[in-house]
Amino acid sequence: MSREVLLEMTRREIENLENQRIDLAPDIHKIPTASYHDPGRYEVEVERIFKRLPLALGFSCELKVPGDYRAMTVAGVPVLMTRGNDGEAHAFVNMCSHRGNFVVEDDAGNAKNFRCRYHAWTYGIQGDLISVFDEKNFGEVDKACNGLTPLPVAERGGLIWVTLDPKAQVDIDLFLAGYGDVLDHLRFKDTYVGGRQSMEGPNWKVAYDGYRDFYHVPILHRESFGPDGPSQADYYSWGPHVRVSSPKGHEIFAGRPEDEWTNDEMVPGVWTIFPNISIAGSPVTGSYMVSQMFPGKTVGESHTIQNFLMFGDEAEKDEDALKQYMSFMHDVVYGEDYFTGFNVQQSLATGAKEFSYFGRNEGGGQLFHKWVDALIETEDEDLNALLEKGIAGRN
Repeated sequence: MSREVLLEMTRREIENLENQRIDLAPDIHKIPTASYHDPGRYEVEVERIFKRLPLALGFSCELKVPGDYRAMTVAGVPVLMTRGNDGEAHAFVNMCSHRGNFVVEDDAGNAKNFRCRYHAWTYGIQGDLISVFDEKNFGEVDKACNGLTPLPVAERGGLIWVTLDPKAQVDIDLFLAGYGDVLDHLRFKDTYVGGRQSMEGPNWKVAYDGYRDFYHVPILHRESFGPDGPSQADYYSWGPHVRVSSPKGHEIFAGRPEDEWTNDEMVPGVWTIFPNISIAGSPVTGSYMVSQMFPGKTVGESHTIQNFLMFGDEAEKDEDALKQYMSFMHDVVYGEDYFTGFNVQQSLATGAKEFSYFGRNEGGGQLFHKWVDALIETEDEDLNALLEKGIAGRN
């Protein structure tokens, strides 16, 4: 992406700051409250969104050299990501071809191969079946046809994108709509994963609504972030993906020529990746918190992984400062956002209100729900066409 895109957004924020305004959606948008608690609807969302679309599951910086891997379970699918000897990222269903056991437990590290702990079938870091324990007595196995099942995978913007359906045909670049180039400016390639922590939350959409919303910040987070946090936001979209930015804070550019505006200064805000990622922080602050939010086992549950990506020399990281920051963000998200989300979830399930509302100032949430509706209504063969066309003007 050219620097010009960052400049255009920054110019717009400065203009809105000077005119004391934000860009508003044309109308208030309402959605049925049942969509947050209906089990049937939830199952369709998992199948048609989380299992059909590329998901940002890993970071290029954590799979640096051949043998680096990360294994995790997403929407019930065990996933193994590796850096192969060819230098490329690979992804597989973490499932032994013999009887289905995981070939490695959910974790991250570096390995020369993966040996199933059930019957010792062994696989290479590029998914090939290397050996079968006691093959002489087991019987001849065609190793070429019994490697790990590959999943569609791509690297864009310093992230590793995996699609959970091995047969999925979604075009990653149509899905990103140029957003991968935008994410390059966040410089994930210059970071390392300093820490991770997890928490349980309410329905995935109840949880995710808050990630595209500054409206609540000075109210819900008054005690943690203070009463002067931004409450007004502008939204910039690439397909279903949205950057949330506020005119507030752009005072730093006043009176300075544009050639002195650095990219690092222009990227703060919240960058969201549909359907479940929130990126907060910047190179200026020295870190990002990348939240991965996944649907849980039932309609009323979700699971969030907070990844803390740090700039600088990993050998010199301040462990105490990182632990304090991680603890603070756990308290903010779980103790404030998700505490409120559980209340919302309980109230919506009563059916006392037919609709929830997203105001003209909540365009990011409006766009999110429009894309959710469009995707669950779209058949597999029409998915790329939807992504190419977009949903502009959808009611």
